[in-house]
Amino acid sequence: MAKRTNWQEFKDVLVLHNIHKLYHFTDRDNLEAIIKNGGLYSWKDCEEKNIVIPKPGGGGPGSLSWGLDSRKGLERYVRVSFTRNHPMMYVAMKENRITNPVILEVDLDVIFDDKTKYANMNATRNDVSVGIDLSTFKAIHFDTVKARNHFDLDIDEQPYYQAEILVKNFIPLSAITNIGNFGIPIPSQPLSLQSKNAYTARIDREHPTAFIFLVDHSVSMNRYTYVNEERITLSEAVARIVNSQIDELVQRCVKNNETRHYFDIAVIGYGEEAYSAWNGALEGKDFVTPEEIRDNPYKKITVTEEVKTRKGITLKEVEKKQWMVARHDGSWTHMDKALKRAKSLLEDWMKTHQNRDCFPPTIINITDGEYNGTTDDNMMQLSNELKSMFTNDGNVLFFNIHIVPEQEEVISFPSEVHELNGDHYGEKLFAMSSLLPLSYNDQMKQILNEDIDADIRHRAMAVNTGMQFLAKFMKIGTLSSMLVNNI
Repeated sequence: MAKRTNWQEFKDVLVLHNIHKLYHFTDRDNLEAIIKNGGLYSWKDCEEKNIVIPKPGGGGPGSLSWGLDSRKGLERYVRVSFTRNHPMMYVAMKENRITNPVILEVDLDVIFDDKTKYANMNATRNDVSVGIDLSTFKAIHFDTVKARNHFDLDIDEQPYYQAEILVKNFIPLSAITNIGNFGIPIPSQPLSLQSKNAYTARIDREHPTAFIFLVDHSVSMNRYTYVNEERITLSEAVARIVNSQIDELVQRCVKNNETRHYFDIAVIGYGEEAYSAWNGALEGKDFVTPEEIRDNPYKKITVTEEVKTRKGITLKEVEKKQWMVARHDGSWTHMDKALKRAKSLLEDWMKTHQNRDCFPPTIINITDGEYNGTTDDNMMQLSNELKSMFTNDGNVLFFNIHIVPEQEEVISFPSEVHELNGDHYGEKLFAMSSLLPLSYNDQMKQILNEDIDADIRHRAMAVNTGMQFLAKFMKIGTLSSMLVNNI
């Protein structure tokens, strides 16, 4: 890459506007190919070099995006932007071109290459200004590209949020400043710096993970179900199962009667609004530590449970701790508000954990019916915003489970949407849910006692599930807690 003679003038513009890095989104599944081939190539160069990109963000051969690039003469350029929160990333997720996005951080030096072009909006737009000179570069709306997201901007200004830097042919690995953060071995680095596969980070006090439980509190949760021959409402059944799972998480943090901070845990209830569902001393709190949970149970209840004995499985009354209580008073099912609240919590959590080797947070959403008061497009956007968050170890995992009062034909952890047999709501949840890493398959096989193909990735969702399956689903959703490094 040859530096242009007036590069300092470009740098002065960047300093003036407090611009420190560029960004390029891709799928986590593409990282190995990017590293193996020494960097980011344009899609045309990939074609000519026989470089296979598993999940091309632009859609691949024959796609509209590639067609527009060809008509604009952009097929040999790698496109990077000034914003992490690129609208096209969410479009690519919605269209299932990418499933686990990561944001590559790119050194500003690529701007100074004498073959680099500059676009004041998406370079394929008809009204875009594209050029190689300083005046074109200065025409970029730098205040606009620094906005939190394009929805915060006036509609006339939104196109300028997608301003692009067009790098000819290739961005070398050395210019991708965070490429070592994603768990893919980099041959040029010493073995000591070659990290592990994604979703394998050990959990300790320096590298905790987080769990968020989203619990439907709408009025339809007042329907009755049976748990161990006891007739109770769906809301009560779910509360018991969630409380039990919270207790199990806390117990995994206890060593020598010390409660260690391995997890941050939040419970969000939703109906007409979304709110902290903790009760008692924890009421109103968001993320709480295992120590806070252990020290502050709201109450204890006696429930009937299946207990293993020498003579087999029997029903026995046992005492259980409760931190959240059953509710079914919401006349609306504003799941969108729950996702927004979860996003806000995770944004704060990521400020201190994103660039560390922390197992990524897990969100488990439990609902008995369709959301309302919002659009499908809005729900997809919100889901994709959650799934696009990541730590060095992987993307946020978003689980969705649809429960019913009586056991029906459960469809769980499908790998393809057609497995839902045309279930309209199931298809929505499929699109919203994370694609699970292969590392989950073995434990899924054991917990579900079903044949699970070790080489197929499954969606983190289920529909038409009763309470017995919900308990199993929760154990799968919290599998990461088994990675505690309890030393």
